[in-house]
Amino acid sequence: MTIKWDEITYDNLTNIEKALNIYDHAFPIEVRESHNIFFESLQYARCRKPNSFRFLVGFEEGQVVSFATGHYFADANLGFIVYLVTNPDVRSKGLGSKTLLKLEELLKKDALSAGNGSLRAIILETEKQELVHTEEEKEDCIKRNRFFERNGYYQYEEFNYVQPPLHNGESNIPLNLFINKNDISKEEINDFIRVIYQEKYCLVNGIDKKVLRTCLKEMDVDELTFFN
Repeated sequence: MTIKWDEITYDNLTNIEKALNIYDHAFPIEVRESHNIFFESLQYARCRKPNSFRFLVGFEEGQVVSFATGHYFADANLGFIVYLVTNPDVRSKGLGSKTLLKLEELLKKDALSAGNGSLRAIILETEKQELVHTEEEKEDCIKRNRFFERNGYYQYEEFNYVQPPLHNGESNIPLNLFINKNDISKEEINDFIRVIYQEKYCLVNGIDKKVLRTCLKEMDVDELTFFN
């Protein structure tokens, strides 16, 4: 069955509610952003070019079967996948891989548009097993990590990565960090994390800079000139 792709943008919100309905049932609350963050991300894409935000939705026979979101950050020539979700009611072999590949193509296109010959890397976060609340969530967590490994991503284990709290009053969230290149130095990883914290978690999510500094310090990532 052929997947038809639609891209949600600031000026094309037709299918956003359908995608968010699937999203609301796909992740533990700790790593599930409020819906307004998606709208903030779309606005960000209009104002921070050549940085981008991609919101990709896949359809089969008029039904939403998957969606994926991700940023391109020009300063680091980096793709950052935020979410990748498939409809649990749809049994379609390779659906997740096809959606991931399509999003990767868009991020690579953004790198070319920014004047780079290629995309340096794509990075993403996944839940650790200790974060889940049920056996079903645990199984999904294991499957998700194996999925990215099958699709060419490597878990980066040089330090314990944390995501800043997505909701007020909560603690930071220990997550796995995956990257699609195995030749990335620790210095580059630190640069990637700083850019993600600056562009995504500070400018888009609006997380307090003190909270972000605390998270960076916990990971032993130097702030350099960020958040000044």
